[in-house]
Amino acid sequence: MHTGRAVAERRWRAVSVRLAGRGHDLRRAAARVPAPWLFVVAVFVGTKIVLSAVGVLALSAFDEVPWAPPPDETTMREQQRAISGHRAVALWFAWDSFLYDRLAQLPLDEPWRDFGFPLLYPFLARPLAPLLGGDTALALLIVANVAFLLMLFYAHRLGERLLGDDAAARRFVRYLVLLPAGFLFQAALTESLFLCLALAAFHHAERRRWLLVGVVGFFLALSRSVGFLVVLPLALVLLRQHGYRLGPRAWWTYARVGWPLALLPAGWLTFMAFCRWHSGDWFAYKHAQETGWGIRVQNPLAVLWHGLTGSPPRDALRVWAAVLVLAVLVAGARRLGLPYLVYGLTMVLVPLSMGPPVYKSLLRYLIAVFPVGLVLARWARQAGADAWLTAALALLQGALFVAWLAYWTHFII
Repeated sequence: MHTGRAVAERRWRAVSVRLAGRGHDLRRAAARVPAPWLFVVAVFVGTKIVLSAVGVLALSAFDEVPWAPPPDETTMREQQRAISGHRAVALWFAWDSFLYDRLAQLPLDEPWRDFGFPLLYPFLARPLAPLLGGDTALALLIVANVAFLLMLFYAHRLGERLLGDDAAARRFVRYLVLLPAGFLFQAALTESLFLCLALAAFHHAERRRWLLVGVVGFFLALSRSVGFLVVLPLALVLLRQHGYRLGPRAWWTYARVGWPLALLPAGWLTFMAFCRWHSGDWFAYKHAQETGWGIRVQNPLAVLWHGLTGSPPRDALRVWAAVLVLAVLVAGARRLGLPYLVYGLTMVLVPLSMGPPVYKSLLRYLIAVFPVGLVLARWARQAGADAWLTAALALLQGALFVAWLAYWTHFII
């Protein structure tokens, strides 16, 4: 009897030693994971759980509401059902998502008529779709969410560099996620991919890795039409690193170091060449936008003023959001620095230059203005201010998310 007890105790001690060893191994493995990733994954998973739970509950509540969806959006609900029978998946598809899905399916050896969007996002889904049984929609959603995760990582790294410490970098990431329409980072749209590439480009620029900046910038220009214009604020980072010096020797230095910046316009020229190849028209994308959405290049300040003074209330409200973003950028300009101020102004004014049709998508475009998060992270250094600002942004985003779930998507995209 005593012998059996002794054997059991030895076995238990052996198991305990093995478990302790495994626990030590796990702690050592966790210690080798770069610190930002633990925080980044926690933010990614946390937002996914919260938004999924809110989405399922809200959609269930809307089942008995006659105005959800509004009459002009019933077609979109049918398209969502065709994408997936699971609401937690289908709710992330709206309007442009279905066009991207079509672009991901079109054969490359046949004539195209769809040139309204740059092609990086749907083309990234193409090689992934066969692994998912040919489900291009699910592939688009996975690409967007992987880009969202990487976006959070680059936001933390850039924030740490610009703001000076880990706490401020975490505030920046949090405010970026909580921007009013920030839930769109998880949707089957280009928001997360574009901002991921933009943040990565600035991250590498701040570390003087200009070849990487050029490679990332090439794909940035292929992700959205405004992408190639990011070459200007990136060039300002280069100039700042050399004291904004001018003269022949300085220009030679800029050319020798910063030549990869030429890859940004090259990315957009690649898309134009694709348009020429498939349609015979270098500007097929421009003509498609003019025909399909009534977009004409206009004075962005005139469009801004018209939105404030001569538009319906819901358009005016969205334009006031753009004014607020501009005000935050100007107020924080001294701390931001010229490159990030120029980037922010570009991300607000260039969409406005498309004319009044942009009003319905303005809240969506404004979440690309990441320098706003940098300014807020600097302003909210006090714990009380940080808590109040976080709560206010969460409530505002929650209200817009509910509007999204009620299929009032034209207020957001």
